[in-house]
Amino acid sequence: MIDFGPKLKCLREGSHLTQTQVAQQLGCTPSMVSAYEASIRRPSYENLINLARLYHVTTDYLLGLDSKSALDTAGLTVSEINALSSLIDVMANKK
Repeated sequence: MIDFGPKLKCLREGSHLTQTQVAQQLGCTPSMVSAYEASIRRPSYENLINLARLYHVTTDYLLGLDSKSALDTAGLTVSEINALSSLIDVMANKK
């Protein structure tokens, strides 16, 4: 689980959540979330799945097995998804 802790912290901060808010979602303590982010402890399978759901990414992404994060496009129209896809392509190909 290389970069697991920093990845979790980045996802949390990008979601504008506190460790306390994440802990409430997981049903654990803020110190447990802190230990995950500091790579001191590893989450249970249940918490790993809940973290993936919370941040809308795959467990493979969290574990470093996949470098692509998933985007939740639920509620978007086809044209909105296409526009988002085009924007991602432009940003990925900038040099």
